[in-house]
Amino acid sequence: MLLLKIKQKVVEYGEKIVKEGLVVATWGNISARNGHDDVFVITPSGMSYTILEPDDIVEVDINGNPLSPGRKPSVETPMHAAIYRARPDVRAIIHTHSTNACACAVARMDIPCIMEDMACMVGGPVKVADYAPTGSQELARNVVKALGDRNAVLLANHGVVTVGRDLEEAFKLSLLVEKSAEIFIKAKLIRFPFSLNESEVQFLRNFYRTSYGQGDKK
Repeated sequence: MLLLKIKQKVVEYGEKIVKEGLVVATWGNISARNGHDDVFVITPSGMSYTILEPDDIVEVDINGNPLSPGRKPSVETPMHAAIYRARPDVRAIIHTHSTNACACAVARMDIPCIMEDMACMVGGPVKVADYAPTGSQELARNVVKALGDRNAVLLANHGVVTVGRDLEEAFKLSLLVEKSAEIFIKAKLIRFPFSLNESEVQFLRNFYRTSYGQGDKK
C-alpha cells in the first residue's frame, strides 16, 4: 500500500514537470523511495508522463534490478540507484532537461552559488558532472562524484538532476536550479556575477535546516 502511494506521487510529479516546462515529450525521469529502504520506484522508459498510471511505475532494488515483470525501467536507473546508495538522506530524485540549466550543462559551466535560496536548498554551487553516455555506470559514478553532499548537479551536454527528502523538495529544487541558471546567464550579460562565500553558504544552509518553515528540516 505504501509503495502504491509513492507510485501515485511519482505520476503526480511527472505531470508537474511537464506543466512547468522542465521536460518535453518522454525525456527525464523520476524516482522515489520510502525512508532508507533498499527498494525504490522509477518512471518507465520512453512513456509519456501524461498517460502514466501507478501500475506503470517500476519497482527496482538498490542496484537498479527490476523486482517484478512489467514495464522496463528508465534507462537512467543506474544513476538513480548510485545516488541512493551514496546518499542515505535522499528519498527522491528528479532528472529534467530545463532550458537554462541545460545551457550551462552544454557550456560545461558550474552554476555558482549566487542566490540565498541556492545556498539554503542546494547547499552550494551546482557542479557539472563529467560527460558519459546516457544510462552508463560511468555516468552514474560521475554524477555521484559531482553531486557530493549538495542537492543538485548538472550532467554535461545532457540536463540536471535534483535530489530531496521527498518529491516535493526535489521538484522545488528543479524549479530553483532552472531559475538560478537563468539569473546566472543574465547576470553574466551585465557584469561578472558575485558568489556567496563558503561561510555565507554554510550559515544560510544551517538556517534553512533549523529555522525556516514550520517543520523539522533535519
